[in-house]
Amino acid sequence: MNDLNNPNVGGNSVNKDEQQQQYQQPNNQQAGYQQPNNQQAGFQQPNNQQDAYQQPNNQQDAYQQPNNQQPLAQQPYQSYPPFNTQDQKSKIAAGLLGIFLGSFGVHNFYLGFMGKAFAQLAITVLSCGMLAVVSSIWGLIEGILILTGSTAVDARGIPLKD
Repeated sequence: MNDLNNPNVGGNSVNKDEQQQQYQQPNNQQAGYQQPNNQQAGFQQPNNQQDAYQQPNNQQDAYQQPNNQQPLAQQPYQSYPPFNTQDQKSKIAAGLLGIFLGSFGVHNFYLGFMGKAFAQLAITVLSCGMLAVVSSIWGLIEGILILTGSTAVDARGIPLKD
């Protein structure tokens, strides 16, 4: 008796035809992998169009200006309220501060130009005075420009008074 050919020996009750069916690939797909209902693997499209991104129904809602406003280039000139004369800075004071204390940026602090003021102060202080000559020349030039009227407004756009 040949026990090797007997399918009932060893608890294995599967015949050769069933073994061959187990090792065949299913329907032109890779073994063990099936794509769901004509869709790409891992990607599912929404069931209806409302699940996807929707644009606004009314095209006027998207990227349009309100009816009562015109683009800035077409708006008429609007004058601003007059500035308070007490807010005006002195041209002479700013010029003299620039000439004498320009290395520390005092004139720029006075006029409200904080960025330039901190830059001049940082150049002078962080270099321990070694680059103070650079800030001094910068301040001297700005002081002269203020006194001659080339720089006629402060940081807020208010004209300097004489």
